[in-house]
Amino acid sequence: MTVQEALTYIHSVCWKGSIPGLARTQELLERIGNPQKQLRFVHVAGTNGKGSTAAMTASILEQAGYRTGLYTSPYIHRFHERMQVDGQCISDGELAEITEFVRPHAEAMADHPTEFELVSCIAFEFFRRRRCDIVVLEVGMGGELDSTNVIDTPEAAVITNIGLDHTEYLGDTLEKIAAAKAGIIKAGGTAVIYREKPSVEAVFEDRCRQVGARLVKADFESLRLRSHGLEGQVFDAAGYEALRLPLLGDHQLKNAAVVLAVVGVLRERGWRISDDCVRQGLAQVRWPGRFELLRRAPLFLVDGGHNPQCIEALTQNIHDYLEGRPLTVLTGVLADKDYHAMYGSVAPYVRQFVTVTPDSPRALSAGELKAYLEQYGKPVTACETIAGGVAEAIREAGPDGVVLAYGSLYMVGAIRDAVHAS
Repeated sequence: MTVQEALTYIHSVCWKGSIPGLARTQELLERIGNPQKQLRFVHVAGTNGKGSTAAMTASILEQAGYRTGLYTSPYIHRFHERMQVDGQCISDGELAEITEFVRPHAEAMADHPTEFELVSCIAFEFFRRRRCDIVVLEVGMGGELDSTNVIDTPEAAVITNIGLDHTEYLGDTLEKIAAAKAGIIKAGGTAVIYREKPSVEAVFEDRCRQVGARLVKADFESLRLRSHGLEGQVFDAAGYEALRLPLLGDHQLKNAAVVLAVVGVLRERGWRISDDCVRQGLAQVRWPGRFELLRRAPLFLVDGGHNPQCIEALTQNIHDYLEGRPLTVLTGVLADKDYHAMYGSVAPYVRQFVTVTPDSPRALSAGELKAYLEQYGKPVTACETIAGGVAEAIREAGPDGVVLAYGSLYMVGAIRDAVHAS
């Protein structure tokens, strides 16, 4: 099997499905020898920030000398990004070989796994073959019924910021969504949470009481921002002074506070992580597509945020980093997202919009988005391709201007490619 055959197989329509439950994943893992039983995990759920939190945690563990797996979704450029060891993506050969190994076991099942379930099983086998000391495992959606939740009690169950997303599956209130995500908290374990309003934190407190788990709340009170710029931030937190973080925004400092709490839990469990490893891990973390600076003339930033909390954070970043600099906004959205809530708070900062169509069958066309955005009274240009949209936005902004691209993670990879080629 070639890597292209493997990817075609993984993405083939016969694997699509949305029936909740862990039975299919458990059966497939049993058939391939339960690789997850040979691994230890930091399990990360949440609505916003779970990818950044997972990346910071993995970077610190790598600096501490542990062979560290990282499982995330979606990807920016290549499918291979979804499973990495020590920052290196799975190779073409490994992906093809493991998919070929898993395929007959999956096809022998009466109830075939979904695509995400299949990918999760491939990832578990990949991490087992690479003999990972620890895997930072990001939940796909929800928590309790997500296929990653087949693991035993993790070293830490981490729950990042809760927001209203995937409400058709998880519930229409923050408390209902929190309850779904609390399902990753297991008996005898420790949960680390991002600070939330009391009614949401109460959900996690109740879950910990029910299963006999310990609850650790991130320390936001000790956060002190020393300086910030487009190159990164310097801050104090949890007894550390002058930590450096290349990820931008106040919300990333709060994510870092969660990570510092995770480090404390890991140390208690015997993992050797020095303060210097914490510093180096945070300073060297890379997580593309989150208010990321791509070029300077004009300034060009890209952000994959799309739900209300992401837009709130994006608006705060515009205020903090781009105050007084009118924006050329390059944007595209998926038709099934609540894009009506994505532009009202940003529009006052915008000089003009450029619309594109993300590479997804669920995308809203550039023309339809153009018609929608015209209500804000700013010039709007629709472009046929993402590369064309990047070129148009750069031209409109001029060398002294600012381009902000946001709307969907599904276009971040193409935007990064086009900017780097320009």
